Amino acid sequence: MVSPSSRTAPLVVTATLPPDLQARFDRLRRAHFPAERNWIAAHVTLFHSLPPQVEAEARDLLSRMASATPPINAQVRQVMDLGTGTAFLIESPAMSALRDAIAEHFHGMLTLQDSHRPRLHVTVQNKVSQGEARALQKLLTSNFEPSRFAFAGLALHRYLGGPWEAIGRWPFRAAPQHRLKRTRTVT
Repeated sequence: MVSPSSRTAPLVVTATLPPDLQARFDRLRRAHFPAERNWIAAHVTLFHSLPPQVEAEARDLLSRMASATPPINAQVRQVMDLGTGTAFLIESPAMSALRDAIAEHFHGMLTLQDSHRPRLHVTVQNKVSQGEARALQKLLTSNFEPSRFAFAGLALHRYLGGPWEAIGRWPFRAAPQHRLKRTRTVT
């Protein structure tokens, strides 16, 4: 149920992780994110603050885009230093391109932060001392290997000053495009 105060809350757009990777990042977040600030699940933010008045339009756009898009390939590339936190850098040219299309649709309504293409990542630790962050980065880097995955869809949330309220999730539903090998017929 939407409360009157949540109607003025900014909207957050995220890319949905596959269940196994979501569980892995959630475990790391529970272990290393300060408990008093760990209100939300691990996530990949595409937009931090769409205006609340575009909610219906955002729902429609994300639904249409997800239904026409196959799961999007990506790679967990490396452990990322956030200064007072730790994240995993995600590389996905196709997700960045989809995000660009969403940004183009909402051109003129984006915050300064959202008007620039982000470095996709999943934060597993934040707002700790630099020493604590470096120690976790060293630990995670010691056994890190890049891994491939496919984003499962898109999601929309309301930012409520810390916690988020889920609005909708749209799985990618299009069949992957396979290149057909052309054969030459000899007559």
